[in-house]
Order: sequence, then structure tokens, then C-alpha cells
Amino acid sequence: MPDASAKDAQSQPPDPDDEPDEWDKRIFSTGCADENAKLTDCYYEKKDWRECQSEMAAFKQCWKRQGNDERTDTKDT
Repeated sequence: MPDASAKDAQSQPPDPDDEPDEWDKRIFSTGCADENAKLTDCYYEKKDWRECQSEMAAFKQCWKRQGNDERTDTKDT
């Protein structure tokens, strides 16, 4: 017989934070969500973008490979 807490968890509505929001949808649409997650995780851990150069390079490569420069009118400087 299932315990009451398991039954309560099943009857709860889904947490809205578990659903992708507009930001998540935009990131997923780039095709670079994994690279973005690694980059933001690096920054969260190190608090210094300069220490995340390899993650930034991987994100930029993915961005170009997916054709996002044309889609978003991004210009290299």
C-alpha cells in the first residue's frame, strides 16, 4: 500500500518551474543549450568569465555551426 506522501506527490499539479519558460525555449531553439549550460555553470562556479574561455569558445563554435549568426544578425567584431 503506497504511503500518503507518495499519493500527495502524485496528486499535486506540476511545478511551473519544471516547464520550459520563454528563455529556455529560445536557448533550446539555438541548438546550443548544452554549451550554454556548461558556460553558465562555469561562470557560476568561478565568477570570472576569463576562466571560462574554453566553454565560451565551444559555445561560439556551436553558435556558428548551427547558423545562428544569420538567424540573429550577429556580427563578429
